Amino acid sequence: MSRLNSFYLPPDQWNGPEESVFLEGPEARHLLQVLRTPVGSEVRLFDGQGRDGLFELTEAQRKRALLTPRRVTHHEPPIAGLTLALGWNKATRRGWLLEKSVELRAGGLAFWRARFSQGTPPPVKPSWEEKLVQAAKQCGNPWLPSLHSLSGLEQVVRLGANYDRCFLLWESTDAQELLRPSMLAVGRSLAVVGPEGGMAPEEVSILLNADFVPVSLGASILRWETAALHCLSLAHYGSTRAQS
Repeated sequence: MSRLNSFYLPPDQWNGPEESVFLEGPEARHLLQVLRTPVGSEVRLFDGQGRDGLFELTEAQRKRALLTPRRVTHHEPPIAGLTLALGWNKATRRGWLLEKSVELRAGGLAFWRARFSQGTPPPVKPSWEEKLVQAAKQCGNPWLPSLHSLSGLEQVVRLGANYDRCFLLWESTDAQELLRPSMLAVGRSLAVVGPEGGMAPEEVSILLNADFVPVSLGASILRWETAALHCLSLAHYGSTRAQS
């Protein structure tokens, strides 16, 4: 059987588990005008916060669709979640990384201004959130990663207070412990990755003094997006093994 088409309905637009909902805006246009979905068809809705369900298209209006629930599921929160605090740079692969963060079930991405950053991260953009939604439609992840835009390292340290463990990804022989999947298998973790130019010594000192644990990703010096993807893969593998 072919996979059902999925559509994003923000959490505040869901009604009770047996009440119909309206799909509006670009999602409704895609459902009705692009896919030309006939009344009576079944589709999947999700809210990015662990809720999804099967709905029947019961009424097709010009700019919105009325959908009636057939089955709604509330998924348990993940047992683990890795948030990457990524030093800001003008990487052309940012959109690609946003997509992979959904596929590999990241807890979140936080972009922060480092000393060697290429500019300051802007406020979280709707286009970034749209990348997450489109990736979730493809892979079926009911949870969207959180997105943060931070002006500096002090905000990263404050963010770390909300996590069970915090890591500093450090290209130094002083970081002798290798980051392993078991370190990310349970609980909420935050891992700091520097920008393309690396982190300044004073930035490293701030994180070490805030009890961020220095860890290595191996002998190679990895590009920004490679380091991020490697961390996400370790976390995904670790949490998958912990649940099996």
